[in-house]
Amino acid sequence: MSGSIPMSRVGYDKIRAELDQMENVEMPLITENIAAARAEGDLSENAEYHAQRENQGMLQAKINLFRDKLARASIVDMSKLPKDEVAFGATVLVKDLDFDDEESFTLVGAGEEDYDTGKILCTSPIGEGLIGKKVGDQVKIAVPKGMLKFEVLKIQYEGL
Repeated sequence: MSGSIPMSRVGYDKIRAELDQMENVEMPLITENIAAARAEGDLSENAEYHAQRENQGMLQAKINLFRDKLARASIVDMSKLPKDEVAFGATVLVKDLDFDDEESFTLVGAGEEDYDTGKILCTSPIGEGLIGKKVGDQVKIAVPKGMLKFEVLKIQYEGL
């Protein structure tokens, strides 16, 4: 993987804390469970041993993913972003031109996304389609289910 991953300090710290939890709590626990299962004897028919080895592999893959995100993190300085157009950290109120309803999206970085509350990655198709737009702009965004058409109604930044 290449390219930087934009994120806020909060998102970076959240991923760092999750990584610490996985490396220092969860992985040692799995290692202990493997040792206990190994002590039970014949490994060829030991389902607990094989399950713990599988858990270890999945956890290691997640650890590697988080390490990669942190290594490529680019902490965004919110004070240097334009306030009159959509950028990282903006909450954007848009009108869906096909359904004539309003939606709100907050463009966040890795570790802060929460799709249930409208916090979407700034690197997602919708996030990338909105970046740089101003109030009144209309935008067409290609997504896996087709084409979305929005009009930007309002741009707001936290604390402003």
